[in-house]
Amino acid sequence: MARRFEIDDTITKQYRRVNAEGKQITVRLLPPSTNVDPVTNFLASVNDLFEHVLQNVNDSDMVGITIHNQVNQSEKPIEISFRPKDELSGDVIWSDFEKVTQSNSRFNALDTLVINVHFVKMPEGFGGGAIKTML
Repeated sequence: MARRFEIDDTITKQYRRVNAEGKQITVRLLPPSTNVDPVTNFLASVNDLFEHVLQNVNDSDMVGITIHNQVNQSEKPIEISFRPKDELSGDVIWSDFEKVTQSNSRFNALDTLVINVHFVKMPEGFGGGAIKTML
């Protein structure tokens, strides 16, 4: 299946002190084919994009996303607060995207978007070796 987006640039940063990693991705969502609803195409494109970006992230890791227009960076960005990766979906992104587009006449899904994705690796386990006893 062909991608519904083009990645122009990727920058990865490590924040070892806080066990976090960040990616800045410059991406363009491709326009829909002739008989496809634009909203359906946007949701499918975003789902494909984040599936690609977050393929090496655990479901329990916390993910935060900021999306802004590369052309007009003075406009309000779309910010998706940190949440576990498994709670992140196209519907969540669309809901936040919809709030911004109602108050922002310049934001267009087909513009070149700069997406900042930060994820924090959550520790696994419960302290190892703890014995539970009932009194």
